[in-house]
Amino acid sequence: MHTVVLTKGVPDFREGQVSFDEDGHLERGKTPTVMNPNDKFALKAALQTKVRHGGTVSLMSMGPPGYTEVIQEGMEDVYADDLYLLSDREMGAADTWATAMTLATGIDHLEEEPDVVFAGFKTADGETGHTGPQTEWCLDLPLVTHVVALDIDTDERVLRAKRLVEGDVEEIETVEAPLPCMVVTDPEFEPTYRKADHRLRYKDLREETQERAAEFGEYLADESDAEPTDWDHFEMWDHEALNLDPDYIGLDGSPTIVSGVDPIPKAPSEREATMVTPDDAEGMADVFDEMKPYAGGD
Repeated sequence: MHTVVLTKGVPDFREGQVSFDEDGHLERGKTPTVMNPNDKFALKAALQTKVRHGGTVSLMSMGPPGYTEVIQEGMEDVYADDLYLLSDREMGAADTWATAMTLATGIDHLEEEPDVVFAGFKTADGETGHTGPQTEWCLDLPLVTHVVALDIDTDERVLRAKRLVEGDVEEIETVEAPLPCMVVTDPEFEPTYRKADHRLRYKDLREETQERAAEFGEYLADESDAEPTDWDHFEMWDHEALNLDPDYIGLDGSPTIVSGVDPIPKAPSEREATMVTPDDAEGMADVFDEMKPYAGGD
């Protein structure tokens, strides 16, 4: 069983104002980056699949070289066997369509065809939810979205999933899809490990991959003697390695036209704070009087 998980680094808005260039494009190299929160559920689904059915997990992302820390985090979360970063300037400023074409080409470039490709519901910096389904369209695979639970029949090569359907009321729909296929996980996804051997395998995989992730971290930290591409479990591919035409990727290959971008400043505090130290008897009494009504449930 070979699975691929797509993940992305997104701006860490907790750090305050992100950086934009003069044309209004996000400068990712100058903006603090974290893993997209919704990708965590795709990672959990891939890990459950590996624990239950064995095989390997490949983690793939498109972004600048600084994304190595994001995919290292992904390796620790999903216990990935191999990491792939699609990165060069020609891929920069891509919209969801150009991103999907690049990711699909990267997946096609793998030595082993994946049985399942996992993607998160949407990204924190775009909120479109397009990249997963568009990548599936490029790969021409069956697609199952809003997945909250899944299992795989390896003999029949069928994925069975429960997906959340939202309408007037929320309903759970049970569906099947032949392998290979693509799964977009819902934020409601929860992995389950009911069998004792699954829980034991989970523990063994965690220890094994934490060692591998720590080794990768050493390569990243050693700028003098090693490059990330020297590591056996990591590949960084540019557009030439993937045989991609620059006219169809990155900004040039993006049909989306952004009319304008408003930078997001750090929100100012609108509340006043009064400092009270434990040795301030009067101040502590005021704090107690202020909190006392809430202790009674008011």
